[in-house]
Amino acid sequence: MEKRILPNEILLAEAGALLAEGRDVELLVKGNSMLPFLHDEQDSVRLRKLETVKKGDIVLALIAPGRYVLHRVRKIEGERLTLMGDGNIRGTESCTCADVLGTAIEFVRPDGTRRRPGKGRLWAALRPIRRYLLFIYRRLRKKA
Repeated sequence: MEKRILPNEILLAEAGALLAEGRDVELLVKGNSMLPFLHDEQDSVRLRKLETVKKGDIVLALIAPGRYVLHRVRKIEGERLTLMGDGNIRGTESCTCADVLGTAIEFVRPDGTRRRPGKGRLWAALRPIRRYLLFIYRRLRKKA
């Protein structure tokens, strides 16, 4: 199969259109903002457009024109969502429920194994010490 690299604004806009049609979309993850659960250019995520978004869901959202993130829903206030990457120590994004293109329903590892994403409750509770856990995790991955 031929590999093509497209800019995110083109690829993710097309993924959003497919999701809006009711299709599932599988995308290779770019970046480290979802460590330790998703790894840059190794893991893929399968997305589906769901009727409702819940706290703890991992969503692909349009947060500004041409700017997309795949982050976890931290807070819901009416139609407003606050998102944060699991690998982020601070910093959040905001969007509305209408800006959510799809919700992660499955993670796909490089070896083809598949698993359902958790809600990240324990990881959220560890937020005060996440900086140290991520530091240790990244060091261990470099050595492996």
